Amino acid sequence: MVKVVVLSDTHTSSLNSFPSKVLDEIADADWVVHAGDFTEVSLVNELKAYGNFKGVRGNMDSPSVKALLPEIELLEVGGFIIGICHPAEGGPPLRIEDRIRKKFDKVDVIVYGHTHKPKNEVRDNILYLNPGSATGAWPAARASYGVLEIEDTVRARIVQL
Repeated sequence: MVKVVVLSDTHTSSLNSFPSKVLDEIADADWVVHAGDFTEVSLVNELKAYGNFKGVRGNMDSPSVKALLPEIELLEVGGFIIGICHPAEGGPPLRIEDRIRKKFDKVDVIVYGHTHKPKNEVRDNILYLNPGSATGAWPAARASYGVLEIEDTVRARIVQL
C-alpha cells in the first residue's frame, strides 16, 4: 500500500505550527501532497525534506512560493492519476469542484484546497479530496488533513484533529 498524506491551507511558515499527529503521519508517508496556501517557502522546504513531495501554489502564498510551485500538478501512484490544485486564482468557494475539474483532462483523484473545509466525495467517477486545514487556519471549524491509501483502488479519509 502507498500512503499519501494530503495537506492544504496551512497558512504558516514552519512545521512547528503543525499538531504532532500530523508530523507523525508525514514521517510515515510515502508521499506528501500540499494543495496550496503554505504562505512561505520555508514550509515548502521543510516538507520537501521528508522525501517524496508534490505541491502547488495557492492564492495566499508569498511571491517566492508562487515562483517556486506550479498552479496545477499531476502525480501518478500505482497507476492512478492524482490532479492537484488550490485553485491559485482564489475566488468564492461556490461550485469549486466544477471550476477545478476543468483544469484536468483524465484524472482519478483531484486534491484541492481553498475552502478550509474537508471533503471526501466521488463525483462522476472522480474522487475529490479537500483535506481542510491541518493547522486549523480560519475559517476551518477544526484542524484536519487527508490520507490517500493506494493499492488496487484508491481510498481516502479525512482525519479530524
